[in-house]
Amino acid sequence: MTYFDELKRTMEWVAAQPKTLFVGQTVSDPGTFMYQTLRDLPKDKGLEMPINESFQMQFTLGLALEGYLPISVYPRQNFLLLASSDMVNMLDKIPAISGNQILPKVIIRVAVGPDFPVHPGHQHVGNFAEAFRNLFDWIEVVELEEPEDIFPAYKKAIERADNRATLLIEHGNYYQQK
Repeated sequence: MTYFDELKRTMEWVAAQPKTLFVGQTVSDPGTFMYQTLRDLPKDKGLEMPINESFQMQFTLGLALEGYLPISVYPRQNFLLLASSDMVNMLDKIPAISGNQILPKVIIRVAVGPDFPVHPGHQHVGNFAEAFRNLFDWIEVVELEEPEDIFPAYKKAIERADNRATLLIEHGNYYQQK
């Protein structure tokens, strides 16, 4: 199975899980390469958001606190940086602040933007996986390097008993290359 096919299959499985909701840019309507992996999901499983990355993360956290399992989709890591304050100071710290009484399970889906066949500019292709790992205590950071990594990573993120949040990083170039 190709990287793209495995992402698409996995997103359909994720959508079938109770309480999941995809939140973000181009989750319900076309616009980025990631949309193609979501295009066949039931419309009630996607909530299209404006381009306001910080608000999206805060909204995602609110959904988790209300019992949903949000999959917050950011097409590029460069723009996830705009939500990093909310991730570092809220999502990652709520367990410590609450004495592990509040454990908001969130999945953050983000990509290293593709630079092939056309380079979109340096502000679209950054990979900050290591920086994110250094910023977080509680959010697990997982890079999806191979097609066979995808489903197990999402399955673990959804089924994990410790309720940790998970940042799953795709590689846009692999949609066509692997």
